[in-house]
Amino acid sequence: MKLILTFLTTAACTLATAADRPNIVWIVSEDNSIHYLRHFFPGGAAAPAIEGLAKDGVTFDHAFSNAPVCSVARTTLITGCHAPRIGSQFHRHGKLAAMPEGLRMFPAYLREAGYHTTNHFKKDYNAAEGAGVWDDSSKDASWRNRPDPSQPFFHFRTSMESHEGTLHFDQNSFVNTRPGHDPAKIALAPQHPDTPLFRHTHARYLDHMVRIDGAVAEIVAMLEADGLLENTFIFYFGDHGGVLPGSKGFLYDTGLHVPLVVRIPERFRHLADGFMPGSRVPGFVSFVDFGPTVLHLAGVEVPEPMDGKPFLGKGVTLAEVNARDEAFAYADRMDEKTDFVRALRKGKHHYVRSFQPWQPDGLVNHYRYLNLAMQEWRSLYEEGKLEGPAAAFFERRPAEQLFDSEADPYHVKNLASDPAHQSVLLEMRGLLGARLREMPDLSYYPESHLIRVAMNDPSGFGQRQKDEIAGLAAIADLALEPFAASEPKLRTALASANPWERYWAAMVATAFGPQAATLVPAVEPLLEADQPVVRLRAIEFLGSVGAIDPQPALAELINTTADAPFATEVFTSVVWFHDGFEGAHRADPSILKPKAKGEYVRRRMHHLGGALNR
Repeated sequence: MKLILTFLTTAACTLATAADRPNIVWIVSEDNSIHYLRHFFPGGAAAPAIEGLAKDGVTFDHAFSNAPVCSVARTTLITGCHAPRIGSQFHRHGKLAAMPEGLRMFPAYLREAGYHTTNHFKKDYNAAEGAGVWDDSSKDASWRNRPDPSQPFFHFRTSMESHEGTLHFDQNSFVNTRPGHDPAKIALAPQHPDTPLFRHTHARYLDHMVRIDGAVAEIVAMLEADGLLENTFIFYFGDHGGVLPGSKGFLYDTGLHVPLVVRIPERFRHLADGFMPGSRVPGFVSFVDFGPTVLHLAGVEVPEPMDGKPFLGKGVTLAEVNARDEAFAYADRMDEKTDFVRALRKGKHHYVRSFQPWQPDGLVNHYRYLNLAMQEWRSLYEEGKLEGPAAAFFERRPAEQLFDSEADPYHVKNLASDPAHQSVLLEMRGLLGARLREMPDLSYYPESHLIRVAMNDPSGFGQRQKDEIAGLAAIADLALEPFAASEPKLRTALASANPWERYWAAMVATAFGPQAATLVPAVEPLLEADQPVVRLRAIEFLGSVGAIDPQPALAELINTTADAPFATEVFTSVVWFHDGFEGAHRADPSILKPKAKGEYVRRRMHHLGGALNR
């Protein structure tokens, strides 16, 4: 009883002082990087409402999503945690990850502090929400519905006008629709073919950004009409990068670098001391920081398990924010396409580490290829009509990429092999590697394994396995050394009693490609491994160097597992062989009889020209 009275007294005191706290509104547009707004990038659309927010607030020139896809980015926003540490890095989840022990999604702490929290209306979390996060999350959610008009509020509104799906138009629409922006005046990305379809698609997306600006203007007008504008911090940002082909889903600036403007209300300028109206902030902020920033602005203590740190609020200085120059990013399975890529931006340099570099970025992913320009891009490549950056999207990736983001904002010139940049490369490699080990990063295990053993306590699992993960990371990093130096260590790992060490040694062998053919005898015994996922990695390597026909062995895995996440992993390999190798490893859909169910299996079978027999 005493505990209940104490809670009620605390709540009453919180509500009594809540009127002195700022309101906070997030206006979020789907799938757009900085490249489509003139406020951030040459050739972008005019956006007077967004530019108006900037005039009365600050523009963050280096704001980054930590992931290039909705569910992972949004889970990072709502948790304040890096997704690979807490098991929420896969889009979309095979199983919801439990939140770290002692941590809730950040709006729950606002509610406890007396805030009214609403979300209109998209969630898309990969972690279990838990109770008490939102007062209302629906299409009707609004601060206008709070029972006490003096109660401070946090409102999260998503505008869908810029979502990837808005570019899934058909040929008839392409022919008969005239964009408001002139396609002839579009400045195409250097990796995009200069075709009427690409120009039309880009112009059409700029039109969508004009609609986004209209949505921002509408929210601002509502706040002004309610007499709340000068009590309310307004954040406008994109929920990750995109959405022209080759951006969303990939760890380049086009997939990560988002627009961010924060309007600072007159009444609460003391919470942004030193951040002058109309100024631009060069310091780096990323999504993992956004939840902690809201809590700090509201006067709520940031929970210790969160990874981010506030960039506005009492005691946060402009000098300290401007000293920040790093942003970390991650990409894993996206729909039916599995992958494992990490990136680190430090200053102007952007480093990308691909752990499955044999897979091209352009490997078929059903939803991506609903875009006509994406289909055209691939067709031009298959017809041999592309070269340079335009062709690279469909070819094997380097294990490491290094870009100068100032000189090369579209990330098309890889400097990793340039002797003049070796010191930078080694620095970035070391920084990223240390971060992955320290977290630790759960993706050193495949998703299918994590679902079976880890998702009830992913962050706890990671801590318990931290030493093993460090050992697996050391094996994975053998791909970054000359093969002659790595070969003896790979042979040792391939003979290890630990199946995960064998798993990673086979992965590294595939990353080396034909030069690792001397490892064939050491990898062949893995075809009989007890663990199907180890067999998968052995098949990939042996098939890639021509030691076996991989498709019958992959079909056996497909036909004998009812585990949909594992089947998704196998199907990625099936499609890689099917679409590449100059047709030498085409899949025979008639022998594929998948036991696993689900949309991703259906998509893969459709691509391969097969049918589900059930």
